[in-house]
Amino acid sequence: MTDPDPSLFDVLTAGVTPDRLLHDARATGAGVKVAVVDTGIDSSALAARHPEMEPIRGIVYRGTDPTPYPDEGKPSSFHGTTVADILLTLAPKATLFSADVFGPFGDCDVETVVHAIRYAVDVWKVKVVNLSLGVPENRIQQLPKRQALYRAIEEAYFQDVLVFAAANNDHPLTKSYPAAIAPPLFSVDKALFDDPLGFAYRLREKVEFQAHGRAYLGPFVREPATSWATPHLAGIAAKLLSLKPDLKLFELKTLLYWMFRAGSR
Repeated sequence: MTDPDPSLFDVLTAGVTPDRLLHDARATGAGVKVAVVDTGIDSSALAARHPEMEPIRGIVYRGTDPTPYPDEGKPSSFHGTTVADILLTLAPKATLFSADVFGPFGDCDVETVVHAIRYAVDVWKVKVVNLSLGVPENRIQQLPKRQALYRAIEEAYFQDVLVFAAANNDHPLTKSYPAAIAPPLFSVDKALFDDPLGFAYRLREKVEFQAHGRAYLGPFVREPATSWATPHLAGIAAKLLSLKPDLKLFELKTLLYWMFRAGSR
């Protein structure tokens, strides 16, 4: 009799290929909640490309005020909209949530990112948090800010929330946070792959993964960037989570590492 819900290691030893996993008809992101912590999302622009997408719930932060306000989406939010488009291109049935941490002033501090992560975890109960943003190391010298960011990432980890963070575009010459916080998250660098579902495991200065660095919607999409690579890997994770929703961080990292090794032979 076949086990209807094989364990991760059963999957790894059952002769299933990485390509078969990622192209499984059920690997759509269905049932997976993803928070996009970014500039906000223009839902109307996304709806034109993804007419069957789930409605996006959003909040916006205003300056240093820790209180989130309802976000109706602003047309100028191209960065967050591009990130969301990548996620829906790979995992079209995922449910997206938007936390605009830049707000009307177009600026963001570490404390606001921490508030947004905690809101996504505690209120929205998401499984995935996408952070296509980073603070250069020289701008986060204050120890209390680093500790607060680390605690938020650690709290997400202990609640089985998967956090994906973009490395600095000049990595490894320049470090940035939260990508430099390892290992309780997925740190992502940019590369170019023939297949948007392509990725690599290459550990360099705490950054573990590389994913496809080009986007599909908005300006600058042809310019490789870690901002676009991060939702590619998060989208791959959402596809896998729709096959096995209870995957934990270390299990997913193991699975991705196996998929990379198996696919590179």
